[in-house]
Amino acid sequence: MSNGAKRPLKFPPHYLEQLIESSPDIVVAVDRAGAIVYYNDGAEKNLGYTAGEILGENVNQIYPSVDEARRVMAAMRSEDYGGPGKVKNFETVFVDRWGQLLPVAISGSILCDDAGFEIGSIGFAKDIREIRRRDRLATLGEVAVAVCHEINNPLEAIVNQVELIDHFVRETATDERAIVEEERITAMRHELFKIQTIINRLVEMSKGAQYATREYHEGTQMADLATREGAPDDGKKAPCSAPGAGASRADSLAGIRALVVDDDAAVRNSVRDLLQCEGAQVLTAENGLEALHIFEQAPIDVIISDVVMPDLDGYDLYMEIKRRSTTPVLLMTGYYYDRDHVIKRSRLEGLQGVLFKKPVDPERLKALIRELCHRQPEPATATA
Repeated sequence: MSNGAKRPLKFPPHYLEQLIESSPDIVVAVDRAGAIVYYNDGAEKNLGYTAGEILGENVNQIYPSVDEARRVMAAMRSEDYGGPGKVKNFETVFVDRWGQLLPVAISGSILCDDAGFEIGSIGFAKDIREIRRRDRLATLGEVAVAVCHEINNPLEAIVNQVELIDHFVRETATDERAIVEEERITAMRHELFKIQTIINRLVEMSKGAQYATREYHEGTQMADLATREGAPDDGKKAPCSAPGAGASRADSLAGIRALVVDDDAAVRNSVRDLLQCEGAQVLTAENGLEALHIFEQAPIDVIISDVVMPDLDGYDLYMEIKRRSTTPVLLMTGYYYDRDHVIKRSRLEGLQGVLFKKPVDPERLKALIRELCHRQPEPATATA
């Protein structure tokens, strides 16, 4: 052609027939009476019938009921699924020769002759079991992360309470009694470690990590969440001092005035008790708005806040505190990812303190508080 345009390439009809015949999807055509007149290799592999067995049979044979076959034809004639006269990705169910149900998505058309009279229909059906399985896995992944978050809050409270019990035993119990109680506390820490490891494994699996399965009961399989070998240390920590009495200790929080913000009362109160045990003066708030009110009324050296809260999230609270003062903010989160980019946005605005994955390590929490408070213009506020 003089203008250089290319003519469209046209394949002979038998090429298209070969393509349809070899398609892995189910392709079935029926005449006006509903008899099957075309049945490809994909249909044979998915449904189990050979072409010799099924050609000439009524299409109802591959549906679980006559009503389901009629539902598909009604969809082809309606305007709701890409028609009238055709459907696109219409979900239905086939049944194979062994009686097993096969969920499929059909795209098809009603066939007409040159005069416009209906002579039958043809449908391309795709097995959607794998798609549904992937959808279920994606949903389960979201559920797993949500469950881990919901478990982490009470787990945070339990870990903190065990820490406080350990301090109390070391301060008050006789040597003989302390040995017995320390064995119990070590056992509790060991079991808590196992729970935390299982939670970590669940999160790894939700992100696509490989996992094994094992039999649970009568052939039912379950994911293997066996924890890795290892256990937490024996928890030999320095005994807790009474509030305000630990000023001589290098790692004491004595004199630090902290505000703990969390909408979960158990977490809020356990962090408060833990910090008070280290000599800090602690106020609490159950939401960001209450925290701002307290902040305006009392001197505060550091704010320890949850990330996800119902009114002001951690980012909003941090930005308000930053606007009003130079008081450092430490954000804690029970999520295993920055769901709403709260941490990322806060860091871009200058946030220094972050603790991921409740339950937090008490020693890490105390170390961060000391570090943040020492950055204050008046270091004397960190000691009394």
